[in-house]
Amino acid sequence: MKKYLLPSIRLSIALLVLLAVVYPLCIAAVARMAPGGGDGETVTVNGKVVGYKNIGQKFTDDKYFWSRPSAVDYNAAGSAGSNKGPSNADYLKQVQDRVDTFLVHNPGVKTADIPAELVTASGSGLDPDLSPEAAYIQVARVARVRGLAPGKVKALVDSHVQHPLLGLFGPEKVNVLQLNVALNQLQ
Repeated sequence: MKKYLLPSIRLSIALLVLLAVVYPLCIAAVARMAPGGGDGETVTVNGKVVGYKNIGQKFTDDKYFWSRPSAVDYNAAGSAGSNKGPSNADYLKQVQDRVDTFLVHNPGVKTADIPAELVTASGSGLDPDLSPEAAYIQVARVARVRGLAPGKVKALVDSHVQHPLLGLFGPEKVNVLQLNVALNQLQ
């Protein structure tokens, strides 16, 4: 028994130091080199922090581009999806309510044209990005409410489309918070 006890204690201590001390310190050091220094990339307007680039925020006013719905009401402390499947009656009603609300606020849009991401929550409930299509379908509403030319608002969306890394990895996306901040400065 002594033959196995001492090596297992030494191995346990070595792994404890490696995995509970060395590894977290290495990860923290790498995070300090990332944008935001590991604290998240903030978006500022006139020196005031208005949000984080990688955490979705709720926009429901017609003068702004709406974000993807959140199952946790954009609470970063409780990131989660709804865990309701596509056959769940409550979930289907919730999605239909979102579709109906979107159609009321975006006259002229057909149900079939609404991107799914505008009426379904993401897995984290904190998705900060939309596809360009989900932003473009809101251009007419935003332009009308703000009294801007639709072409000007579309050009703003175009300038905020982030392309995939090397054109290969991931979809095109638009950060909603950054787009809405730029929209406020557009006037």
